[in-house]
Amino acid sequence: MADYSKILAAHRRNSLAEPLKLPRGTHRFFASDLLPLPIEKVFPFFADARNLQAITPPELEFRILTPMPIDLREGALIDYRLKLSGVPFRWRTRIAHWDPPHAFVDEQLRGPYAFWHHTHTFYDEGGKTRLDDEVLYRLPLWPLGEVAFPFVRAKVERIFAFRQRQVRKLLGLA
Repeated sequence: MADYSKILAAHRRNSLAEPLKLPRGTHRFFASDLLPLPIEKVFPFFADARNLQAITPPELEFRILTPMPIDLREGALIDYRLKLSGVPFRWRTRIAHWDPPHAFVDEQLRGPYAFWHHTHTFYDEGGKTRLDDEVLYRLPLWPLGEVAFPFVRAKVERIFAFRQRQVRKLLGLA
């Protein structure tokens, strides 16, 4: 696996002054949702890996391969199987950062992307919880893979829109 620490360091260093300045070929997706529930109810939902399958669109045929229950913590590994546009993939994620109930980071070790770094951040807003998802990702075969970027960006946006609806539904908010 390539070392993408420079991408993350550059992003962290520039995130306040220039939040969208990333190395060429690195893309950013951001979504935020305000849930009318306390952080003590929202974070445990995301800390239970079984919920990941329930908040993933069915057409991805997402299946967790790692035996349950999974103890989510820094360093935990989770293996999945899914299909993107009908093409089967195996995906391995490592929990790179674990800070309950405020944040966690999962990063792809093996999968369809050249790089995938997903930061989940939870903010207490007076009894409500703001959930921010930030994904930094690179497509494979750069720069040739960039041809697929509009399609991939739309797919990522649809996945996270579905995820927001499902989270609200499963938490009894919809």
